Amino acid sequence: MQQHQVLILDFGSQYTQLIARRVRELNIYCEIHPYNSVPKNIQNFKAVILSGSPNSVRGELVLHPDLTAIRGKKPMLAVCYGAQYLAHFSGGKVAESNIREYGRANLSFVKKEEPFFANISEGSQVWMSHSDTIKELPSQAVLLASTSDVANAAYKIEGETTFGIQFHPEVYHSTDGKQLLENFLVTIAGVAQTWTPDSFVESTVNAIKEKVGNDKVVLGLSGGVDSSVAAVLLHKAIGKNLYCIFVNNGLLRKDEFSSVLKQYEGMGLNVKGVDASERFLTKLAGLSDPEAKRKAIGNTFIDVFDDEANQIKEVKWLAQGTIYPDVIESVSVNGGPSATIKSHHNVGGLPDFMKLKIVEPLRMIFKDEVRRVGASLGIDKQLLGRHPFPGPGLAIRILGDVTEEKVRILQEVDAIFINGLREDGLYDKVWQAGAMLLPVNSVGVMGDERTYEKVVALRAVESTDGMTADWVDLPYTFLQKTSNKIINQVKGVNRVVYDISSKPPATIEWE
Repeated sequence: MQQHQVLILDFGSQYTQLIARRVRELNIYCEIHPYNSVPKNIQNFKAVILSGSPNSVRGELVLHPDLTAIRGKKPMLAVCYGAQYLAHFSGGKVAESNIREYGRANLSFVKKEEPFFANISEGSQVWMSHSDTIKELPSQAVLLASTSDVANAAYKIEGETTFGIQFHPEVYHSTDGKQLLENFLVTIAGVAQTWTPDSFVESTVNAIKEKVGNDKVVLGLSGGVDSSVAAVLLHKAIGKNLYCIFVNNGLLRKDEFSSVLKQYEGMGLNVKGVDASERFLTKLAGLSDPEAKRKAIGNTFIDVFDDEANQIKEVKWLAQGTIYPDVIESVSVNGGPSATIKSHHNVGGLPDFMKLKIVEPLRMIFKDEVRRVGASLGIDKQLLGRHPFPGPGLAIRILGDVTEEKVRILQEVDAIFINGLREDGLYDKVWQAGAMLLPVNSVGVMGDERTYEKVVALRAVESTDGMTADWVDLPYTFLQKTSNKIINQVKGVNRVVYDISSKPPATIEWE
């Protein structure tokens, strides 16, 4: 689909997705593939980047990529493990580092005349993260940069457009990392910077028209950013042949079912709202294990969605709001080197009995890109700025079993919290926020009477992609006001706490 592509070979680094995000920020399209699965259409890629890895080139579990069609034939940038791999297997020497080479460092030497380091000078901060180090460069290598502790921080191979760097340009701590990637990809590799939201919309709409034709497509809307942007893209391509279904599982936020339906109607989409609250709550009755709750919700959703889809005559396609992190993480399940984070129900999780083909218009873009594409399509800013919300909804924010009364309590608490963030201008400063209903009661005093009621925890985090997150230091005055409102207005709650855990070691959700 893209004429100018960059291939990223993943050796299992925690930073691989960051490499892709930085490349995309340069308006350059890229794809991540496992190191042992070089694409057959390698001719379509104009440059290649080798990622880092938790493995060692000196150990028994060396990850060997097949670089036959790449090295010396295409511009290649090897990062950390990649740089050590090239050095070790090209006649150089890699050994265990004498000191811990992790964290911030500064370049003490830079070969300034080298285009690779254009506009980057000595003193530039870089981020190190390795236990091995390159002791000796191969005979055909030329030293390009050093730090006070890492003599061979960057090098190039003579006679090739091949570069190796010991540091990570993709992380924010490498202050000139984006400049270095631009030097390599644009100046040296000649990759065109044509990857923009408008170009994505144009190419994706054309691809959908070609793939789907005049067939009917059904899409399950969630009210979130991903499914909404996918719906507008599909509508732009196939119009009235798109049928959207919005299921109320009884676990949405307060009044969300009606408000989201109204918003979709204003967007010109063909949406059917299905209130299946009772059906979901019945299936959840008595379940307290988080995974059991997730499975019950997932299975019930499939049943409800299938019932509705069968009412649409001759529907042939199921559209999903799958985005690139879902794909990358799920690839690991099938043998990729990156640590498996979670399997995704919307990546290969369709039951056989539905007999529908899949169309996923957002499959190759990240969350921030989804929002930019949505803006390009003219979608309302408030919808695009919505915080992520878990698929199982409030069920995994109610610790323990789920009942209609518990859902009511949490909906009321959540509404006060989220509306308060909006009213105080804090909503857009938070990546995700929500309330948790804890499976404990606490003693309280109200009007000189003893109470024994529920405890709720408020949670607000800042993040870029949800893979790591820090708790947000909300103003004490806001927390005080919110706590008072919740305790005074929500019957059944007499204590409010604030979660100050970061991810890792905690997760964003409690279940």
